[in-house]
Order: sequence, then structure tokens, then C-alpha cells
Amino acid sequence: MADEDEATRAYRRAAAQPPAAPPPAAPPRAAQPQPAAPAKSGREDTVPRARSKVYGKPRPGSAPVRPLGGSRHEAGDQEGAPHGGGGGPTGRDGSVRGGGRGPRRTGRIVLRVVVVVVVLLLVAAVAGYFWIGSRLRPVESLTDYDGRPAETPGQDWLLVGSDSRAGLTAAQRKKLATGKAVGKRTDTMMLLHIPESGRPTLVSLPRDSYVPIEGHGSGKLNAAYAFGGPELLAKTVERVTGIRIDHYMEIGFGGFVGIVDAIGGVNICVKQDIKDPKAGINLKKGCQDMDGGTALGYVRTRATGAIPDFERTQRQRQFFSAVVQKAASPGTLINPFTSVPLALSAADSVSVDPGSGLFDLLSVGMAMREGPVATAVPIGSLPTIGGQAVVKWDTQKALRLFEALAADKQVPKDVITK
Repeated sequence: MADEDEATRAYRRAAAQPPAAPPPAAPPRAAQPQPAAPAKSGREDTVPRARSKVYGKPRPGSAPVRPLGGSRHEAGDQEGAPHGGGGGPTGRDGSVRGGGRGPRRTGRIVLRVVVVVVVLLLVAAVAGYFWIGSRLRPVESLTDYDGRPAETPGQDWLLVGSDSRAGLTAAQRKKLATGKAVGKRTDTMMLLHIPESGRPTLVSLPRDSYVPIEGHGSGKLNAAYAFGGPELLAKTVERVTGIRIDHYMEIGFGGFVGIVDAIGGVNICVKQDIKDPKAGINLKKGCQDMDGGTALGYVRTRATGAIPDFERTQRQRQFFSAVVQKAASPGTLINPFTSVPLALSAADSVSVDPGSGLFDLLSVGMAMREGPVATAVPIGSLPTIGGQAVVKWDTQKALRLFEALAADKQVPKDVITK
């Protein structure tokens, strides 16, 4: 093939040469981040999904970082955990909202229960007040008449303890040493003045006080009750004191014992040993708790003192103050196991004028809580008239005492008898 053309010869020369070296490889490039796959919901997500820390805590998900100062629910959303431990509606960013509703709902339930209980207690208290008040026994005692003293400041009570055995069985009369006497007479009479401000004054009116009694001449004060009952007694007291009586309260032996027992007894300081079979007591000197029966014997006994009736009035004032103060104490009033029996016993045992109610009795207790000024009508002499030993008042001192009470002023110290 001598006659091969030039093109063929060039081809043969190229094929006979060794292969050329390959070009140098390009240096490797840094790995590039791959775009995040679209969410399954089909929503285009333009924020890269990554994990970082929000205020020192891991933050999952794609929720943007919120600034400090957000609400509790916002902080809970950012942390990805519910506040109340239970699921709630989710926000647009997928976090749980409304997690605090559990504790708030519990608080509202507790508040409603408390409100219902308070309302029920108020209703029960109001109903009990009217029910107990309806059990008080009215007694006609305060009447108008010509020359009756005018109304005076403050409140004036005539407190009467009768020796009525009504309601006592034969066994109770024997136990309490009350005897078998029928009917009733006044065993205790006291005038209680409650001022518009300041301490009350409790004045004993000795039963043997020699006073004028309308329609019966002059005689012992307790004879007025025997002649005309509470009405004549109240009228007699008003005329000899010049003080208009606003309220009347009377209690018999049985009610006396019931009230003392209802408050759990009363503490009395006895000045001397007292042994009196007629009153059913054998007491030692010193302070001691007394039940109803013992207290009754203590205020009734005449076995002490040169002037037995005067000693009795001292013990009666001492006892009445102790009973009322204990009955009006917070420990008694807020304890239903003592306040309810006390209220029932008082309502069943006490007789009051028709114008007085349970609220008036409560006002006596409230006024007496800090202790009254206790005294007796000043005594002038102890003569025997008509064969009977009587008590005559010191007219001048007695007048000053009652004038001070009528004017709602402090009683002069020189007329106070201990």
C-alpha cells in the first residue's frame, strides 16, 4: 500500500503513540447542607429544623424563639410541656396551650363548696335564732300607770330568781334540797343597769327591804311578788328607785341548775367553809368548780355571816357575774356543744316580758363579759317591825345611787357596798 494517502498515514502514527495522561482531578468540595424535606402536612416550611437552647433548655420543633416576659402559657409552649399535666388545645406552632386550667378549675370548685357551706350555716343560724326565741316564755310584768318614771338612758333590767319548784321531780327536789313548798316567792332580786358606754352596774335589792307596796301598806320587798306577781313587784321597784324598768327576766330553781350545767359548771371562790344541810352543800374555802346543784345551794344558804340576807346578796351577785361572763365567752359561744344546750336551757327556763327577745338576752351577756360594778343598796338599819326583821335603806346614799343610774352616770364610790 505504497500509494496510501496522507490521511491514512497520519492515523497510523497517532495510533502508535502511548495514551496521554489523564487531567488532574478537581479538589474535593465541602459538604453542602441539604434542604429539609417538606412537612407531611404539605405546608411549605421555610424555617430550617434544628435543635437549639431556649433560655438554657432544649427547644424542639420549629417554633421561633420568643422574648422573655411572656405568660406562663407561652413559656410552657416554648418548653414543649403542658402546665397542668394534661393535654389541651394546641397553638399554631403545635405546642400545648391551656395547661393551667386544672388547678384553676379545682380552686373554683373549692370556693363554691365554701360558699355553699357558709350560706347553709347562716341559714341554720337564722332559723335556730327564731326557733329558740319562740321558746321564750312571756310573762306580763311591765305596765304603764300614773306617775311611772320617765324613760332614762341605757337599759335597766329587773332580774328575779324565784323559788319555784316547777318542773322538778320529787327525786330532784330531794337531791337539790329545795323542800316541798308550793307556789313561788322571789328569792333573788337584782337591778342591772347597762349604760350606753362603760361598765354595767349590778345592784342587789335585799328581799327583806322594807318598802311601800301599793294597796298593802309597807312590807318586805319580796311580799310584793306574793301579793301581785311580777307586775306589782316591778311597779314597787320602779317607785322606790325612781328608775323605769325596760326589761324583766325571771328564772326558777330548775332553770337555774340547767343553765349552770349547760355551760359545764362555773368556778366560784368560796370565802369560808360552808356546811348547810338545808341547802344541800358542804363546801371548803377556796376557788372551785360548781355544778348546777352545788351552785344553787351556794346562793341560797343562810348559814354564813352576821347578816345572812346581806351575805346572800353578795354571793348572788358573784354567781350571776360568773355565769354570764362564762356564757358570753368565745369558748362557749363558738362551741355548738355548749352554746346550743345553753340557748335551749335558757329559752325553756327563763320568763321575760313580752317586749324582750333572745337578742336582748344576748345583749346582757355581751355587756357583762368584762364584769359589772357590783353593789347592794346601802343599808341604814336592821329593825324589827311587826315581829319581822327587816332591812331599811340608807335613804340619802340610796337616792344618790339610783340618781346616778337614772342619769347613766358612774355610781359614786362612797355608796358602793362590797
